[in-house]
Amino acid sequence: MTGRLARWRARVTEVDPHVVDGLLAAGSAAVSLWSVYYDGTAWAWWVYLLALGTALPLPWRRRAPVTVLALSGGVSVVISVLAHSAMPQLPLYAVIALYTVADRARDRERWTVLAVTVVANVVGTRSPNGALFSLLTSVGAFVFGCLVRELRRLAAVEAERAREAGRRAASDAARAVAEERARIAREMHDILAHAVSLMVIQAEAGPVVVRADPERAIKAFDTIADSGRDAMVQLRRVLGVLKAEGAGPELAPQPRLAELPALAERVRRTGVRVELEVDDRTGALPAAVEAAGYRIVQEALTNTVKHAEATRIEVRVVREGAELAVLVSDNGRGVRLRPDRVASDFSGGRGLVGIRERAAACGGRAEAGPGPNGRGFLVSARLPLGDGVDGVDGVDGVDGRGPVDRVGTGGRAGG
Repeated sequence: MTGRLARWRARVTEVDPHVVDGLLAAGSAAVSLWSVYYDGTAWAWWVYLLALGTALPLPWRRRAPVTVLALSGGVSVVISVLAHSAMPQLPLYAVIALYTVADRARDRERWTVLAVTVVANVVGTRSPNGALFSLLTSVGAFVFGCLVRELRRLAAVEAERAREAGRRAASDAARAVAEERARIAREMHDILAHAVSLMVIQAEAGPVVVRADPERAIKAFDTIADSGRDAMVQLRRVLGVLKAEGAGPELAPQPRLAELPALAERVRRTGVRVELEVDDRTGALPAAVEAAGYRIVQEALTNTVKHAEATRIEVRVVREGAELAVLVSDNGRGVRLRPDRVASDFSGGRGLVGIRERAAACGGRAEAGPGPNGRGFLVSARLPLGDGVDGVDGVDGVDGRGPVDRVGTGGRAGG
């Protein structure tokens, strides 16, 4: 039943308005002529012409509702004075014209017309019953027009809301796509930049030591193979989200802080001493925080290997209160700043931007720039752990409650 009603409404709304107005004018004219013909008086031809004239302006009712009402009403007044008995009991032209004024005219015009109509019905009707019937007819038509006007306004408001909701949905979808693309770009950059950097350094060192130290050359090629395999595994995980819709992505777990020793060991094979300090009493950390911490350390190590010409890197990942503190520093050549700039002005390249984005995604913050006194390079991040994270509230050196796990080669700095 609902489907039939919807189809019927669709067919009605598709009808040309000019056709509708023409049919209304024809029906109104027929009612007026019928009233003159069956009045019982042999009226002259001009009475029929006046009866027809009451309906002639109706096809223009949408364009000039007040003018149409004035023309039809003027002709009706002439008939009422000269041939009152020929007036139709229900003046259909007046009902249509009043409805149109209430629906389409300006507010000031609408209420002026209503006032004039009420006065005219009371003064111009010869009996109380006739006046009451005229008032009910004219005011009823006006009220119905007001209702249709309000319904049209509400429909326009709902349509605008729907369009606004559609625009918001499209904007949200575009923003979600942009965020997902940025996330995938960060993952791809971190994976490829790290793996390729290690592979290039080992590949360059291989021919140099292949004759003098064959065993070291073999280790270099093993490192290349390991880096390539690790990159392929991680790329397969990231690219899983790009499969066709409906196909479940084969996602491996996100990297965790427990994998940092293996990451440090791969960097050590390039000849750079890595001193890793990881708090072993942090408890269960949020996966997003662990993944962000791992990627931040990975990107910092990659930048050091590629650009810093450093011989030593210190990595410290510890819990400090309700935050995970990540600190990566090296003894490389650092970054030169203009005299009018300070270390906090340093912005860095795409990798450092990715570090800041990862920290911000966890509600944290990250900074990168020259180390103390302009020596080396320093990357630091603080990642909130959120509520409900198990574990201790501090680490050795922060609140003095217990040791930390230290992993490195060649001992601590200077060892």
